[in-house]
Amino acid sequence: MKSGSVDEKYEMAVKLYAQKDYSRALQLFDQLTGAMRATDKSQKIAYDYAYCYYYQKDFTLASYYFKRYTSTYPNTTEAEECMFMGAYCNYLNSPEYSLDQTVTFDALKDLQLFTNTYPTSKRVSECNDLMDKLRLKLEMKDYKIAKLFYRMEDYAATITMLNNILKDFPDTPHKEEILFLVVKSYHKFAEQSIFEKQKERHAKAIIAYNEFVAQYPESKYIAEASDLKERSKKGMESMYYKDQKKAAQENSGNQSLKPTK
Repeated sequence: MKSGSVDEKYEMAVKLYAQKDYSRALQLFDQLTGAMRATDKSQKIAYDYAYCYYYQKDFTLASYYFKRYTSTYPNTTEAEECMFMGAYCNYLNSPEYSLDQTVTFDALKDLQLFTNTYPTSKRVSECNDLMDKLRLKLEMKDYKIAKLFYRMEDYAATITMLNNILKDFPDTPHKEEILFLVVKSYHKFAEQSIFEKQKERHAKAIIAYNEFVAQYPESKYIAEASDLKERSKKGMESMYYKDQKKAAQENSGNQSLKPTK
């Protein structure tokens, strides 16, 4: 670190890297990055430098330096590998679904960029598998949030969230339960609504039921869903008779206000 020529430092850094002593190799590469920038060794230093961070599981810095290598040496044989590794490090950094998913979105964007840049690469299949896993994590986060809204009896938010999941993740393994919960949420939403909104929301519960039963006629939820549909039908009928009674009362009141001859 404190003695020896630049060439001697380079030889020692390469030796330490080969011995998997990445921490000490990284310290020497730090010194060499600037000193050997204009030499023919700068490319290897940049490549090994990124991998030192990767092997030490510092995936944030590893991703940064892999991407930096790709942008600095775009026409080298290692450029494809480093672009993939930059995306893969973000994938490894993606946290549990319950935490902030900013890095997950970054990883998805980087993996998609790789497949667009190298569509014939042998790594494309792996990228697609990694993206599927990341999307499953995002879906799980939305699913848990929707279930939380349901437990909080915020049925409007529940319905919006569930429908967004069906739109964003059409192949979700939770589709059967989600379609059932949409029926249940519309029915409960109607029951807690003001009079003027109840009929419309009961009608939406019946529409949601029809969509659910069309896709899952043998569902384990079918009995409960059918009961909810019948209750919503009765709710609509009740609203109809109340509307008729209200109209009759208003008409009667208007008749009594007419002047006599």
